Amino acid sequence: MATAMFTDCSTSTTAAAARFLPLNRDAVVLHSRRSIPLRFGPINPSLFRTTGTKCHASASPSVLPAAMAAETSAKIIDGKSIAKQIRDEISAEISRMKDNIGVVPGLAVILVGDRKDSATYVRNKKKACESVGINSYEVHLPEDSTEQEVLKHISGFNDDPSVHGILVQLPLPSHMNEQNILNSVCIEKDVDGFHPLNIGRLAMCGREPLFVPCTPKGCIELLHRYGVPIEGKRAVVIGRSNIVGTPAALLLQREDATVSVVHSRTKNPEVITRQADIIISAVGQPNMVRGSWIKPGAVVIDVGINPVEDAKSARGYRLVGDVCHKEACKTASAVTPVPGGVGPMTIAMLLSNTLTSAKRMHNFK
Repeated sequence: MATAMFTDCSTSTTAAAARFLPLNRDAVVLHSRRSIPLRFGPINPSLFRTTGTKCHASASPSVLPAAMAAETSAKIIDGKSIAKQIRDEISAEISRMKDNIGVVPGLAVILVGDRKDSATYVRNKKKACESVGINSYEVHLPEDSTEQEVLKHISGFNDDPSVHGILVQLPLPSHMNEQNILNSVCIEKDVDGFHPLNIGRLAMCGREPLFVPCTPKGCIELLHRYGVPIEGKRAVVIGRSNIVGTPAALLLQREDATVSVVHSRTKNPEVITRQADIIISAVGQPNMVRGSWIKPGAVVIDVGINPVEDAKSARGYRLVGDVCHKEACKTASAVTPVPGGVGPMTIAMLLSNTLTSAKRMHNFK
């Protein structure tokens, strides 16, 4: 039997450090067992699309659950299109907030060092803020900055009433204590959802986190938007990182799924994964999850974003997920593409969390 080699923290989950919208205008989305009302629009059936000849769109999202068992080719869960719809809805809500109380949400991002990937993530977040009308504030510190310098900037943003969300871009330089820095972010502005009090509340029944980590929140929202039933289903999360795997498992539990977590010490991971109705993979190993790992009709959410060599590409590489997409399309009922699946949802959920923070601080309904 093949042995799976993987880590629990992928480059994609780091990028995610780098959000829940309803199906109907007056509906609610459950990021926990309590519901929070939002004003967003209905799903657009055109969000189902195809990728070549391997995966085919069929009926509208409203009939997805009934079709799952019968279909032998996967529907594509188009995160890019959903994220755009979400951004449009957030933009409209920000305009309503500005018109009514004169407040514009603000997001502050702290970047330490000169990693090109981190700089790209921060730049993309800034563009996303601009696209919906969120004010963005950025601090870029050199690699050799002290931990105290970072903490000083966080303290300033904590006290700034125009800032409603604070994001520290990960990874931090090795000489800094990541836990100390993340813990210093005011919990009311922890739009990344990484503060231990937010994670602790997420883990406890009857407690509500102020924010949920963006990438796992986006994964659950994709399932909601496509009408995928979660309650009573068997779910497997591959990877146990603090950023994606662990909070994703907690969110699935809150949705009353029966959850197993596959990690680097799990024996026969393919056997466990093959029992799942829903798979969320976030381990950072290209094409690790093969078609033989997937139960016919399962729904697959692929968080991985992994570069692999490709001489035909101008960049010399292409991006693939943790899941072998071509094989998954032959077995799963629905699957996210890479890129264009979970990635756009992460930033959309960050914007959603920032808006939520601003509305909460100003008691705007």
